[in-house]
Amino acid sequence: MPSDLPVILHHFDESPFSEKIRLIFGLKQIAWTSVRISRIMPRPDLMPLTGGYRRTPVMQIGADIYCDTQRIIRELEHRFPAPTLFPGGGEGLAWASAMWTDKSFFQNAVNLVFGSLADKVPQSFIEDREKLRGAKFDIAAMTAAIPQMRDQYRAHVGWIETQLAGSHPWLSGAAPGLVDINAYMNVWYVRSNLPVADQLLAECPKVRAWEERVRAIGHGTRTEISTAEALEIGRAATPQTAEVNDPHDPNGRKVGDLVDVRPDDYGKIAVRGRIVSLSAQSIAIRRHDDLAGDIVAHFPRAGFLVTPVE
Repeated sequence: MPSDLPVILHHFDESPFSEKIRLIFGLKQIAWTSVRISRIMPRPDLMPLTGGYRRTPVMQIGADIYCDTQRIIRELEHRFPAPTLFPGGGEGLAWASAMWTDKSFFQNAVNLVFGSLADKVPQSFIEDREKLRGAKFDIAAMTAAIPQMRDQYRAHVGWIETQLAGSHPWLSGAAPGLVDINAYMNVWYVRSNLPVADQLLAECPKVRAWEERVRAIGHGTRTEISTAEALEIGRAATPQTAEVNDPHDPNGRKVGDLVDVRPDDYGKIAVRGRIVSLSAQSIAIRRHDDLAGDIVAHFPRAGFLVTPVE
């Protein structure tokens, strides 16, 4: 169900989570619009659209703003169903794989990368990530932990190697899918930052070959606009999300309720609005911003907290 509105991705090229979405654009051969944002705050044209949510990336379609890769991917699969992200079935486990790749595997990759880069990391970046995480971004501790991080990275990529040991070229089977995209993110991130990436994969020939196949998927058709242009597109558009209640919501939430939505791990900035749509996997809230106008922000349910505003 592609619309006349452009699919806009607010991202920066070095972002591993953004690489997930760029690869899905490639897999589905989507023409998309890139808005390059800074790696650190401030982001004055993006915050009015997100209501303060600051993790990367964010997808925008008109005045509908999709936050977190879980929610972005779900929307892309809905709007562009072919080729599917679930070619071998197993959709539930494919979605659940993000809880591995985006948490323990990603944290391992972050510690390995920044511990190895050490004094090359700008102080401004460290300070920004401390605000995002709500905790010290301890480069010295990451450097000290490099031997353990190498051990853990070896274990993670070893799982990929094991899964590729059969007759199929992809983790999903005969064709690439969401599990491949999720797992590749951290391999790409280490490869992009560390010269020793090949050494870390020395005993994983199937992972190295798979890595090349995933890279070859590409990023679809990309055009560029500015952050100011994206903000104007949002302000000029009308949210397209229909009101949908969830009759099985375990807390009795309903359309019209005023709530705060925030991640449960880091970047715990609450976005406040009134529920427009909710389900077991997604929640959408309507909010107004003086610069962006009327906006509907979309979030996943897993990994996010929804709290009522009295």
